[in-house]
Parts: sequence; structure tokens; C-alpha cells
Amino acid sequence: MSEMVTKIANILYEKKAQNIVALNVKDLTVITDCMLIATGRSTIQVRTLADEVEERMTEAGIDPIRKEGMQEGRWVVLDYGEVLVHLFHQEERDFYRLDKLWEMGENRIILPFENTDED
Repeated sequence: MSEMVTKIANILYEKKAQNIVALNVKDLTVITDCMLIATGRSTIQVRTLADEVEERMTEAGIDPIRKEGMQEGRWVVLDYGEVLVHLFHQEERDFYRLDKLWEMGENRIILPFENTDED
């Protein structure tokens, strides 16, 4: 997929985000081409993950179009146009199940750090 997906996924991986999933949703919605979904272990980590993604992407010259949820830190959304980043606290991820809602067979994007041999 795009370099942006790989870059953001690697940032999340480096910051110890859990259960990182990338989905190609280009044929399923007009709002974005890809969703990156990850979990933080606490509200502090969710906010930290969002801050790190935003900071590193800004350094690369890419600012989010919009961001939501930073205050609460339970579900943060960073909108980069072609990529929507959803960062969840575990309870919210279990409740909303976005990855299950948007995963349609073969649209999961294998990320560089995933070990596909064990799946």
C-alpha cells in the first residue's frame, strides 16, 4: 500500500502499540483509502501514540486534516486523508470492533513487522 501506511504503522510499532491492523477500504468507502487501527494499554499511551504519530508525520511535512479524541484518550482519530488512524483504549476497541466491521476478506494489509508464518 502507500508509504504513509507503512510509516505510521512503524511509528505505532516502535511505540509499543498493540494489535496494529491496516485495512484497504478504498472500495468500501469514500472517506479514506486505508484505516490503521491500534490499541494502547492506557489513555496515556493512546494519547502518546497519537502525539508521536502527529509529531513524526509533521516532521515529514504531513499534517493531519483533523484530529479527535485527544482529551479523553479513549479513541483518538487522526485523519490524513488517504489514511485514517484509529487509536483505541482496549475497552473501546472491543466495543466498536472497527477492524471486524471493515475487514472484508482480502483487504487486510500485511505490515512489515508482522510474522505471517504464525498466522
